Amino acid sequence: MKYIPTIGIECHVQLATKTKLFSEVDNDARGKEPNSCVSPVDYALPGMLPRLNGEAIKFAIRAGKAMNCKINEHSRFDRKHYFYPDSPKGYQITQFYEPIIGEGFVELPSGTRIRIEHAHLEGDAGKLTHFSDYSLVDFNRVDTPLIEIVSMPDIHSAKDAHDYCKELWRLMIFAEVSYGDLYNGNMRFDVNISLAPEGTKELGTRAEVKNLNSFRSVERAVEYEIKRQTKLLEAGKKVVQETRGWNDADGKTTGQRSKEEAKDYRYMPEPDLPPINLTKEFIETEAAKLPLMPADYRKMFGKTIKSDILEILLDYPQLAYKLKEIASPSHPERAQVRSPKLIALDGKVSAISLIANLFVSVLLAEEKSAEYLNDLPSAKDLTELAEMNKKKELSSTATKEVFLHLFDPQMKGRGSKQIAKELGLIQENDLGALEKIVDAVLAKPETKKAQDDFKAGEEKVIGFLVGQVMKESRGKANPSAVQDILRKKLA
Repeated sequence: MKYIPTIGIECHVQLATKTKLFSEVDNDARGKEPNSCVSPVDYALPGMLPRLNGEAIKFAIRAGKAMNCKINEHSRFDRKHYFYPDSPKGYQITQFYEPIIGEGFVELPSGTRIRIEHAHLEGDAGKLTHFSDYSLVDFNRVDTPLIEIVSMPDIHSAKDAHDYCKELWRLMIFAEVSYGDLYNGNMRFDVNISLAPEGTKELGTRAEVKNLNSFRSVERAVEYEIKRQTKLLEAGKKVVQETRGWNDADGKTTGQRSKEEAKDYRYMPEPDLPPINLTKEFIETEAAKLPLMPADYRKMFGKTIKSDILEILLDYPQLAYKLKEIASPSHPERAQVRSPKLIALDGKVSAISLIANLFVSVLLAEEKSAEYLNDLPSAKDLTELAEMNKKKELSSTATKEVFLHLFDPQMKGRGSKQIAKELGLIQENDLGALEKIVDAVLAKPETKKAQDDFKAGEEKVIGFLVGQVMKESRGKANPSAVQDILRKKLA
């Protein structure tokens, strides 16, 4: 019997506000001492009341619009009760009954649409670090503003699960609502997987794999669960509804606890926070701040840049921004009216294609690429480099060399043409001057045999003759122009 997997994903996204969701404490604890970014409000000490961070509401609106979601004008907070050492309140302030973000969808690069059921705003829990016989808790993360994005069960393969999580990450990064640092837990994925016989409408019993923090882990965990559940069902056994953990080293999931239901959390309205009432004008104002999204860049550059290169570029927003700046130097800002059709690429296609290839094949291959991404060359310098390559003033090798020198602090401000001159990389394109060099080479006795061989039909010896001219010109001759001159003279 064939079993069809059905996958739903809950994604927790930490919002990059300056302060926490309910207190005026630093929200960015990366690299900071444990329990150093905490206030009495986070500890829920007696008499300490939460105060809602208005910026988190604005970030949630932008995140929702990035996912093509409806923003609800009315929403409210609820208390979700559970006891766990990383939750000092004994409950979590979340949105269960009336979330701020309604239904929408995320479109994958393949064109597949994954529906969003809703996304709600909530305060994060702390972090437990487990040792052999004890555990330590760090409350720095408590009440970091989160949106929890709940997908519909529209995913049916490990690859689509991977692609959905990655596209969500891109959306949050381009919307500039999250740092998107997976290593530090800025985005985490809970994946629900169930199997059902092909042809049946009823879904199977689901297992939830918690706290995955990489796209590859999501894919591998789904693949493992599909195999595990298939094996159980084929043996006539039942899949247990439970929460499971993922061991990345072993490539396996393991049972942790039975899966809780909503009733287990004893939800109740949060008494210390009033409902959130937004006007249409407020929502529209915040939605208008949304910069161009990955789908916009695909529309803008899809016919200019190869799809595999473009998808890599979309993992690095700085590179996409820079290409847009090259395409539209008069409107370099990112948060423009979201209509990529307004940007005409006429006359810039070759430049954008060349720079995109240099970004992927040269820049990202560098050991210091992460450092370089924070200080990219100007659009003017990159455009000048592309023009020199187009005019054959630089060979492909020389173009890469000048490109890398644009990142050299000692070359700052010189520009592509000046750097190329200083490095002696500009090719000779003066046909008169090149013809004199070719004549000098053809006059040498050691090239006589190659000339005769070429005239006799041996095409490959043209490379030897071009090499001799390049040597005579000290590498500055344009090889293409040299070959044309040689062919005419030896015809």
